[in-house]
Amino acid sequence: MLPLEKNIVDLLLKADEAAIDLLYDNYGAQLYGYLLNMLGNEAEAQDVLQDSFVKIWRHGQSYSADKSRLFTWVLRICRNTALDRIRSKKRRPETTMNGSEQNRHIGVTEQKPEHIDIRDHLNKLDVKYIEVVKLLFFQGFTQQEASDALGIPLGTVKTRLRIALRELKKLYAFNTNLISVVFLILWTTG
Repeated sequence: MLPLEKNIVDLLLKADEAAIDLLYDNYGAQLYGYLLNMLGNEAEAQDVLQDSFVKIWRHGQSYSADKSRLFTWVLRICRNTALDRIRSKKRRPETTMNGSEQNRHIGVTEQKPEHIDIRDHLNKLDVKYIEVVKLLFFQGFTQQEASDALGIPLGTVKTRLRIALRELKKLYAFNTNLISVVFLILWTTG
């Protein structure tokens, strides 16, 4: 575990508010970018990020380094909160969105050197793998929803995802944060 992560975990376990500040300062931009890609709406991404940080604060003492890395745990909370938001919207009647809400913004303006651009590497894969990863990772579909949307069997979705993850892992051989994210996707959508 990196010294920064260890410091944040220690603070979370002690219920020290400084943990949230450190989490936000070090992971906030990356998490916001992920949520923005997933939700396609700045205000919603900000709301979900805030809700996620509340959940992180409430459940911080339950974090276990034996089960996952800190970033993976935090990302999973953000992703699940976003999926809950998406699913709740599907249950409500559609409302008219104004033009700014219809625009999808991609990425974040602030990037740290250790944060990677998965889209550049994703485009190196075959189209059939790209479409599965985009549905699962960027649009928050479950594997079953991706199967239905693409009109292919669930087993094919799982196989294409596994192959895509294997290929992305080769491209990111030394980037453990990305590998954690990619395997988190496989774990949470399986």
